[in-house]
Amino acid sequence: MGARGVESDATAIPLIDLSDFDARREEIADELWNAATEVGFFQLDGHGIALEEIRAAFSAMEAFFSLPEAVKARYPLQRALNVGWESKAQVRPSTRTPDQKESYQITRPHMEGLWPSEEELAGFRAVMLDFERKSWQVGMRVLSCFADRLGFPREFFTEAHDPARPSYQSTLRLLHYFALDAEQAKNASVWRAGAHTDFDCLTLLFQREGQGGLQVCPGRDLDEPVWTNVEPREGVITCNIGDMLMRWSDDRLKSNFHRVKSPATGGPVDERYSLAFFCQANRDAVIEGPAGKYPPMTAQDYLQGRVNANFAALADGAG
Repeated sequence: MGARGVESDATAIPLIDLSDFDARREEIADELWNAATEVGFFQLDGHGIALEEIRAAFSAMEAFFSLPEAVKARYPLQRALNVGWESKAQVRPSTRTPDQKESYQITRPHMEGLWPSEEELAGFRAVMLDFERKSWQVGMRVLSCFADRLGFPREFFTEAHDPARPSYQSTLRLLHYFALDAEQAKNASVWRAGAHTDFDCLTLLFQREGQGGLQVCPGRDLDEPVWTNVEPREGVITCNIGDMLMRWSDDRLKSNFHRVKSPATGGPVDERYSLAFFCQANRDAVIEGPAGKYPPMTAQDYLQGRVNANFAALADGAG
């Protein structure tokens, strides 16, 4: 999956309108289920997060990443808790090279000592916590539709992602992809984010128009991957199913590969910003599909197993 592969726009990414949700629940649930079982990716409009709020979150993110590195380094990544700042530290087994980005992870129960001070960045904490809460609400609305279709109680996934519990581990991730010069941009070994699947249940991605590069690969078992561009639209949320929900659904919902490449401009590539909210079940939630295809396990054990497998793949490739 680390090769450039074939690029095609033959696969359409469904756009689903969530407006008037309560009155249209059955119609929306059908559209979400079809998109999640056939493609694994879809986009949301009418989700209830105002454009002004999205823009405010992007502005706060830009202000954070504009801080001097010495300041950001005061809030370093705590990998075990998925919180804090990192830069060029994520290496995918698909590419074995560092992603050309920096990121800052917000996981509510574990942020003590990891927020920039008001003197360093006024209002940042309040803006990000409000945006995290509203992203969670959208995610739970979508997951409630999947719960209906899987035969779980409607609030099943909401209870499994309870932010009031210390075991909460859903994460808001701020992402800054670095600008690339012309030489880097045409280098086949340089990736903004190498091909990967997400470990969570559901990912909500906010992008800016004009800052593209996201590509998805519907279908995990192809001899030659075919990559589809996902053009960013302001205010529209791009969603994908994660590995955790694929397991929880007995593989009915599809978690597929995606990546962020450098646009083919023939010259330098500007920086790119995005916001991703990962709906990850609380550590003590038990993952067990309705048909029992896989043995039950906690979300903590599942995520730890995926992380360990990722490192093992890197070690094997190192020879």
